[in-house]
Amino acid sequence: MRHLIIHTESEAVEALKRIGADPYGIASMAPKMRHLNILLEGLACKAANIIKQEMLSLGGDVAVARGSVDCSVDQTDAIVMGTRKQVNRFAEKISRQPFGLKKISKDIKALLSNLDRDIFILKTPRREIKLGERTLLMGIVNVTPDSFSDGGSFANAEEAVRHGLRLEAEGADILDVGGESSRPGADPVPLEEEIRRVIPVVRELSRNARVPISVDTTKSGVARAALEAGAEIVNDISSMRFDQAMAETVARYGASMVLMHMRGTPRDMQRGSLSYPDLFAEIIAYLGESIGRAQAAGIDFEKIMVDPGIGFGKSAEDNLRLIKYLAEFKVLGRPVLIGTSRKAFIGRVTGGEPKERREGTAATVTAAVMNGAHVVRIHDVKFMKPVVSMADAILRG
Repeated sequence: MRHLIIHTESEAVEALKRIGADPYGIASMAPKMRHLNILLEGLACKAANIIKQEMLSLGGDVAVARGSVDCSVDQTDAIVMGTRKQVNRFAEKISRQPFGLKKISKDIKALLSNLDRDIFILKTPRREIKLGERTLLMGIVNVTPDSFSDGGSFANAEEAVRHGLRLEAEGADILDVGGESSRPGADPVPLEEEIRRVIPVVRELSRNARVPISVDTTKSGVARAALEAGAEIVNDISSMRFDQAMAETVARYGASMVLMHMRGTPRDMQRGSLSYPDLFAEIIAYLGESIGRAQAAGIDFEKIMVDPGIGFGKSAEDNLRLIKYLAEFKVLGRPVLIGTSRKAFIGRVTGGEPKERREGTAATVTAAVMNGAHVVRIHDVKFMKPVVSMADAILRG
């Protein structure tokens, strides 16, 4: 006797095929083998009561707050529990109901579609990058004197270019060039200085590397100059909040974009309270709103990646939770990039200075791959390449 672990529809189909199930039966039974828990927040009690009745009628269930049945509370959150097939039927049933349930039905259908999506094609001005068949490695090329891990190591443009080409030779799929440190407490760099640091490196790497170049910046002026010099991706840790012209710039050049969650600025993000009423709810809402603003500015939905922002305004415990439950970000329908490399929360567990955190980084990278990361941003490409390959082999075969 075994307890089968079923994560995806394809795993359910394979399990049914192994026992020789009829093809019609496979199509009918696979959705019954996947159990879902969907959290709906801020429902009116009337809507919550209809939701509970409809899901119970299908054999599932809905948890609501005490007092919602007699409407002695104004609002309630609800957890919808059922198989994939039950949730599909539930979404259809409530699409004709009042009290805002038509929109909830539409949102549930979109969520289900996002959960099923594994492969993405990220379109840049020069190419299409396939995400989902294996995890891609984004190599870090810091052209800064003060980054937390390798500040000053490649501040010279020629050294930075050599380092970038070395990372490509070691297996990097993307090179991310940055000229402003985002370590906790870092001061901003003037526009002209950031351009002076970054653009020569981007230009030479785009001419000599075969992989796409990303520019790590929050300034539209730097992004514009980098895109003209050959960059294809803008990695903006502020999600376009520091510079209102960023979205328009990215859209004009047809670049791809990484939108990251951060609370505050690098200078103050780790000061004061780091607590969140609901960590995942806040980050998902923040990134969802950022995606909406990007689309409104003309950036194609298919050109966007999201990053939960490990270490940016979060406690060590929050960072661990983000990695453990990274799959929650699938609801956004976009590929996920994650950067854990050498960060302080790893040192909290393993000890050691940033360059002594390779093994701890490897553990976080493995967990991130297993939990749905499409791209991992790392310093030590040569060391991490086999780590990622092995994690991919376990996950994907």
